[in-house]
Amino acid sequence: MTTLSASQSIEKFSYDNKIVKWFAFATILWGIVGMTVGLWIALDLVFPQLNLGYSFTTFGRTRPLHTNAVIFAFVGNGLFMGVYYSLQRLCKARMFSDFLSKIHFWGWQLIIVAAAVSLPLGLSTGKEYAELEWPIDIAIALVWVIFGINMFGTILKRRERHLYVAIWFYIATFITVALLHIVNSFEIPVTFMKSYSWYAGVQDALVQWWYGHNAVAFFLTTPYLGLMYYFIPKVANRPVYSYRLSIIHFWALIFLYIWAGPHHLLYTALPDWAQSLGTVFSIMLIAPSWGGMINGLLTLRGAWDKVREDVVLKFMVVAVTAYGMATFEGPMLALKSVNAISHYTDWTIAHVHIGALGWNGFLTFGVLYWLIPKMFRTQLYSRKLANAHFWIGTMGILFYAVPMYWAGFTQSLMWKEFNPDGTLANKFLDTVTHLAPMYALRAFGGLLYLTGAIIMTYNIIKTVKSGSFLANEEAEAPALAKVVAIHGKEHWHRWIERRPVQFLVLSLVMVAIGGIVEFVPTFLVQSNIPTIASVKPYTPLELEGRDIYIREGCYTCHSQMIRPFRSETARYGEYSKAGEFVYDHPFQWGSKRTGPDLARIGGKYGDVWHYNHMFDPTSMSPGSIMPSYVWLFDNKINFETTPKKIRAMQTLGVPYPAGYDKICVADARKQAEGIVAGLKTAKVQEVGPLSADNEIVALIAYLQRMGTDIKTKAPTK
Repeated sequence: MTTLSASQSIEKFSYDNKIVKWFAFATILWGIVGMTVGLWIALDLVFPQLNLGYSFTTFGRTRPLHTNAVIFAFVGNGLFMGVYYSLQRLCKARMFSDFLSKIHFWGWQLIIVAAAVSLPLGLSTGKEYAELEWPIDIAIALVWVIFGINMFGTILKRRERHLYVAIWFYIATFITVALLHIVNSFEIPVTFMKSYSWYAGVQDALVQWWYGHNAVAFFLTTPYLGLMYYFIPKVANRPVYSYRLSIIHFWALIFLYIWAGPHHLLYTALPDWAQSLGTVFSIMLIAPSWGGMINGLLTLRGAWDKVREDVVLKFMVVAVTAYGMATFEGPMLALKSVNAISHYTDWTIAHVHIGALGWNGFLTFGVLYWLIPKMFRTQLYSRKLANAHFWIGTMGILFYAVPMYWAGFTQSLMWKEFNPDGTLANKFLDTVTHLAPMYALRAFGGLLYLTGAIIMTYNIIKTVKSGSFLANEEAEAPALAKVVAIHGKEHWHRWIERRPVQFLVLSLVMVAIGGIVEFVPTFLVQSNIPTIASVKPYTPLELEGRDIYIREGCYTCHSQMIRPFRSETARYGEYSKAGEFVYDHPFQWGSKRTGPDLARIGGKYGDVWHYNHMFDPTSMSPGSIMPSYVWLFDNKINFETTPKKIRAMQTLGVPYPAGYDKICVADARKQAEGIVAGLKTAKVQEVGPLSADNEIVALIAYLQRMGTDIKTKAPTK
């Protein structure tokens, strides 16, 4: 056992509230922006006219803007706000460097602005939640390292020897997010804002959803669990329910979470063993996740009268409850029988937003309502408005989630329904038109939630104006004492809690194990990704068309993965094989079907159909909610970059002949001229002068290539 030496001098210092205030204000600003964009894209699915006919306002481009704004701008600033406030007080030390704090803040805001500009312009990698291009990826890594140095410097100069549970989650967040971001962002630059993923097909899918699932785990969950462990006891003025449970919660969570990514790829071309691993570890995640939820809620035991009166605790209780609901539902969705129903439907959208709106949103609101009056040395302007925000926000969550659950079940049942004669009962478009009322209710829920956030913004502005900000909060604490050994035993965890560097290394080892076990066989064992001799690289024109497809965010509505279900093979054709995607940098399997799967779209319709469909989708598919892509008929392909793209693909192992970059443009033009000649022969209504340089021609070439490399049986309907 150990104890502290008696000779300790009292040291005076101050906490930096200014950086907390900056992140708090940024949280509010970007929250309103992200939610407004979310409401806009929800309305797009009800009123397609809101796509407005501009390239930068379409659903495909604004949906990544919404997800990045909510995840990295709203929640990101919220977690930094909470970490900078709590870490200083838990360590009894000012942040390591005020300068690094400022660099971190302004660097993060510039990254957000860069994302807000680049994504609507179509500068996207086409990988969900990781759409930002390579210069921004580098900036994210650098700013994240600055945050880590500042955080760890503070921990190392702390005056409190013991590392409280919240700090464990902050440490795991820093090291794991760095690992996830760097590994998933391996890409080869082509131009200043264009790159190709280093990975292809199945391997890219595995890495992406290892990142995608664990970005939820270690950006949206672990830091917020740290905030939960700090702020709920603070607000309730009670100790955390169980310290021992917090130990089990932490280590079990960070070890198990990292394995669960493959559950996003069930029934796909990912090897079965990897899918099964994802399922097993996802189910095991129930235990630590609910352990954390129980620990948070039971901290309030005996204080439920206070919960009824304190609006901050109301937000926090609903947040922790939403965390429990989402972390029960996640493992349930990882069961193959359930996933067969839920995947590619709006059920997944409902699930995600229970976590985003309930867990992240409400906990952030609660922290803001508690922090702002404290830092401005005043009372909250209006508790009535805060309570109104709580109830309006809660109703917003319900109006959002319930219709999306209903829509998810409806989609799955309609997709899988057969007539007595064995033919499919519904066209895909039937499900789209059928869901319009549910999408309208979802948008109403989003409007309620945004309204609540606007009420909060007004309340906080009035609170700030009535108070006096305390930029440097004076504090004092004993200097960090030397540890003196005495006889007796201590719990093993006490040893690691006093050693932040060793704690970080152990956390890294725990989270790296799952990724290594899943990646090594997938990347090194050839039998896991069998090749198909008939699968060839894309032609230069098809490659240009694929880049346009990615730029327009088509993956946000269309999948390219036919699962081995009777309903899917009957609707789309032969199920997808791993070897078909070996030249796809990045993969484009998608995660939601607002439109039909496109894996076998090649040859299903003629060039004229695609030409007309892209100009006016309703002319070919009455009732379609897809926007018109009129700019593709005017925009010209930049063939100057085509040789660079071919060379990049050769670097990635795509077997183009040596020197092909010298003749690739001529090949592209030749193929394009053939498509243009066919369109003119068919006497299409030309939107503008039709030439081989038009982007629509390249997109048609790509669409007609999809799924044609292997012989397949035609779908029955």
